Amino acid sequence: MLDVQKKQVVEMAKMAQQWGLCKHKAGNSSVRDKETGYILVTPTTIDKSVLTPRDIVVMDINANVIESESGLRPTSESLMHIEIYKARQDVFAISHTHSIFATSFAVLNKPIPAIVYECAILNLKDGFIPVAPYGRPGTPELSTSVIEPILRADAILMEKHGVIGVDKEPYEAVLKSAYIEEMAEIYYHALQINGGKEPESFPPHELQSWAYPKEIKF
Repeated sequence: MLDVQKKQVVEMAKMAQQWGLCKHKAGNSSVRDKETGYILVTPTTIDKSVLTPRDIVVMDINANVIESESGLRPTSESLMHIEIYKARQDVFAISHTHSIFATSFAVLNKPIPAIVYECAILNLKDGFIPVAPYGRPGTPELSTSVIEPILRADAILMEKHGVIGVDKEPYEAVLKSAYIEEMAEIYYHALQINGGKEPESFPPHELQSWAYPKEIKF
């Protein structure tokens, strides 16, 4: 069932690990099938380096397991994925990671301002990467905590926890998680260089004004 989508989820998980966004059994990934609405998610407690398409669990929007070829349980944070898909009809892939710099700001409950223009791809309606309030992993409280910020950005932090990137495409969701980490590292170094003083950041309207140059003609 949904073999192509299962492979996409495996690729997302392995990519996140290879890029250093999460290690070993940390983090989780999912894809929502456009035709059935089923959600394909990584299983709990399995190292991403040995993950195979057989291990990916298929669920419906009501958290019922439809298929688990390997007999594995879906990630304990499946409810979070489901609630994001309910809230964002435009999202078909979710990448949850635990990257070091971004998670450090999540620990401090500190949003990351848009200090470089590449932040424009993260759809930051308020000009910063927001932080979802703390919720214990695996609980409904965690699932609902991410909804308000994920409606304001495609990239968010989770207080004392980690990072979420969302997109229509699997690769782009992981890429957004990677961009969050890059922005966090740049922000950290900017604060260090600036003696702890906040650097200037872009207002939301500037981030939303980018367009491909009309001077380039095909």
